[in-house]
Formats: sequence, C-alpha cells, structure tokens
Amino acid sequence: MQDSVIAIIWIVSFVVVTVAVSGLTKRIGWSAPVSLVLVGAVASFIPGVPHLEIEPDLILYGLLPPLLFAAAIRTSFVDVRARRDGILLLSVGLVAFTVVVVGFAAWLVIPAISLAAAFAFGAVVAPTDAVAVTAVAGRLGLPRRLVTVLEGESLLNDATALVALNAAILAMVSIITPWMVATDFVIAVVVGVAVGLGVGWVLSKIRQQLRAPVLDTSLSLVTPYLAFIPAQLFHGSGVLAVVVAGLFLGYRSPVIQTAEARIAESINWRTIQFLLENAVFLLMGLALAEIFDGVVDSGPGFLTTVGISAVILLALIVSRVVWMLITTSVYRFGPQWLRGRGWSWRTGIAVSFAGIRGVVTLAAVFLLPEETPNREFLQFLAFVVVAGTLVEGLALPWIIRKLRLPAPDVEQERGETQRLMAEAQTAGLDLLEQQELDGVEPGVVERLRTNARFLAEALENPPEADHETRPASYNRLRRMMVQAERQAVLDARSEGRYQERAVKTTLAFIDAEESALDMHKPPKPGENLT
Repeated sequence: MQDSVIAIIWIVSFVVVTVAVSGLTKRIGWSAPVSLVLVGAVASFIPGVPHLEIEPDLILYGLLPPLLFAAAIRTSFVDVRARRDGILLLSVGLVAFTVVVVGFAAWLVIPAISLAAAFAFGAVVAPTDAVAVTAVAGRLGLPRRLVTVLEGESLLNDATALVALNAAILAMVSIITPWMVATDFVIAVVVGVAVGLGVGWVLSKIRQQLRAPVLDTSLSLVTPYLAFIPAQLFHGSGVLAVVVAGLFLGYRSPVIQTAEARIAESINWRTIQFLLENAVFLLMGLALAEIFDGVVDSGPGFLTTVGISAVILLALIVSRVVWMLITTSVYRFGPQWLRGRGWSWRTGIAVSFAGIRGVVTLAAVFLLPEETPNREFLQFLAFVVVAGTLVEGLALPWIIRKLRLPAPDVEQERGETQRLMAEAQTAGLDLLEQQELDGVEPGVVERLRTNARFLAEALENPPEADHETRPASYNRLRRMMVQAERQAVLDARSEGRYQERAVKTTLAFIDAEESALDMHKPPKPGENLT
C-alpha cells in the first residue's frame, strides 16, 4: 500500500478517535482533554502505532493561529475593553512573574542548566491555554466578568510568553540587557496590534462587498494566517495580530456580513476549533513515547525526575497564587478606581486555580535550541506541566462550588435580550409606518405590525405567577409546529410531489426559524452559558 494512502488512513483514524473520545467523555461528564491525553499516551506504547515527533512550526504556524482566531471572534471586544486592567495584570504581569519564579526553581533543581535556559523554560510554561480555559469557564457558569478576564488573559499572554522565550534563547548565545528585552516587547506589541488592525480593516472592507457565504467563509478561513505571518516577518507578535484581527472582525461582523454568512462562519469555526483543540491533546499523548525514550536515555533517574516535576508544578501553582494575592490586594486596597471594579478575594482564588496550560506550551518547548542542556528532559517537564494543570482543572468545579461565586443571572440576561429585541422591533415598526403603503395588501401590513408589537406588548403585560411568559409559550408551541412542518415537507419529498430544489429551500427556511427559536431556549443544567 502506498505511503500516501497509509497516511490518509492514519489521519482519518486520528479524527475518528478524537470525535469518539470527545463525544463519549462529554456524555459521561469527564474531561475531554485529559481523556484524549491518556488515550494518546496508551496508544503511543502500542506496537505499530507510529511515534510522532511534534514539529513546533506546525503548531505555531499551522494550528495556533486558527485556534486563537476561533476563540477571538467569539470573545466580546466590549467586555475585554471594560476589563482591560485585570487582563493586562494577568497577561503581562503574571507571565513575567511566572517566568522569574519558575525559571529560578528550574535553575535550582535541574542539573547542568543555565539560568538563561531556565528562564526560557519558565517562558514556555507561563501562558495559559485559551481553549481549555474557555471550555472550563463556560461549563462552570462563572460570573461573566470573571470569564472575560480568563479568556482575555489566555488570548493575550501568549504574546508576552513568546517574547520572553525569544529573549531567553538570545541570552543563551549572547549578552542582553533589560532595555533590549523591553524594546523587543514594545516592538512585538506595536507591530502585532498594527498588523492585526490593518488586516482586520482591509478584510472588513472586502467582506462587506461579498454576498456569497461561501466566499465570505473562505476568506475567513485564511484570515488567521494573513495576520500571523506578516506580523512574524516584521518581528511583531503574530499571536497578538491574530487576536486583534479576530476581535475587530467579530465586533464588526453585524455590519460587514450577511446573516447567512455569520451563521456559516460560526458553525465552521466551531467545527475547526473542536477538531484542532482536541486533536492537539491526542497528539500530545501520542508523542509521549518519543519524549519518554529521551528521558530514559538522558534523564536524571526516576525518583529525581518525580521530585523535579513536583517542584516545577509547585512553583507554577505558587507563582499564580502569590500573584493573585498581590493583584487582589491592589484591587481591594489600591486606588479608588480599582476598588470599584468588584474584584473580591473569592474571584482571586477562582483565577488562581484556572491556570490550565496547553497548545502554546507544547509548541514553545520545541523551540528551544538543539544545544540546550537537558532539552529532552525539558520537553518531558513541559508535558508534565500540561498534564498536571489539566488535572488541576478537574478540581475547579469543586472549588467554584465551595467559593459560591454568583452564577450568571440567566433570567436577567433573557429579560435584557427580550427588551432589546422589543426596542429593535419598535424601530422596525416606526420605519414601516413611514413607508408609502399604496398597493400593499392590508393583511400584509397588519401581519407585520402584529409581529412587531408582540414582544413589546408581552413585556408590558406580564403573566400571572402560575403562567409562563407569552414569549416562552410562543417559543414552545412554535417549536412543536416547526417539527410538524418539517415532517410534512419530508413526507412530500418521499411521495415525490415536489422538486428537490423546492424541498431543500423550504427546509432551509424551517431550519433558520428553529435556530432562532433555540437561541431563546432556557439552558440545561451544566450547559455552556457563554
């Protein structure tokens, strides 16, 4: 059998295992990332399963940009701007603090490692994983402001960590100064933001002219690379460029895209994000055998390895806890404008235990130069850090329950949504009243007026205590009718009474309405609320 066919078989098997394990773990309530790592680790020791060696450029240039972009376009730019102080304290301050603490700890316990190499390792394990943090935060129903901070931190701290890593690698072969590090950081930020805004602005102008969802989505799929690669070439932060472009385009999407294009883009990016984020964890497990062989050949021994791993994990956790104590103290006892931000000790504790590592750590550790002392051992420690923080994340539900953080007020949010929808429909009704309606059937106009007034009148006349709201009754009954309508169309198709084009178009209309109804359906317990 040709090598290309074998490669395709392995890729298909890889995707099938990823989907199957993720679906099964979601059904039984386990952590998908942890399960995929375990499945990959077990499979890596089975004879016949190919040993994988992680290529850093494949992850940094191939997987990281679309993962960051998928998270960025779903993140609210307005919320990030409102919580920018907390996000900067974590994405810049905490990363720098972690690099120093973990770097010194690694320098003290890892044999024959230079201080520069130790700081490089600290930069490798400093950034949290955007995908894992978003998944955990959404599942737990944390306060919206806290979710925004965690998502913003995990999106932006990659840039800080990679700048620190580059500086530490440079320090291995030459002399650098704090001024050089600061200059590199400023250049990375300025160039990254400029490229991200530039790419976002240009693409928004182009996509505004596109009316075919296929063309719009195709352009969306290459956007992460259009931002990442130029930023890297100009010595900026490609990570920051992708995030900025994603936030900009996500904020502008209601203006530059058709409704059909927005729905298509959302579904496509959710699919890509699911496949890539879970595939990375399976890939990490499959690479364990190769990493383990290197540790056995050149590592310091089993007991010493266990001790060093424990010290590194402890230093990583303690650095985050200490920084959150400092940050929370500043919010509680600092300037008046910070004290009004509502950052409590319980919030600080929750953030302390949300430091899950993932894709960037796995990719960054392979950027260490070949001549780095104990390079294979450092790769193994990065694996331990990712696995250890994933396990730590399993304790988050218990921690959140003990902290008794206020969950999002779903009823309040639904009420705000309904009031805003009523306001929007009133604007549409006002426009209708201004139109020349000569030649329009009165029944058509009356139907439009009735639909526009329905929600506003329902809000003005709340139901009795033992009755569900009028919008809830409408949604429930209309959803039942939609199911009957779809079945009628399918029956007509099976009888061959209509052409397939008419059937597909009618089903598309029904699906669009059902999708709109589902947006107002009350969430189930444990359902992602973000």
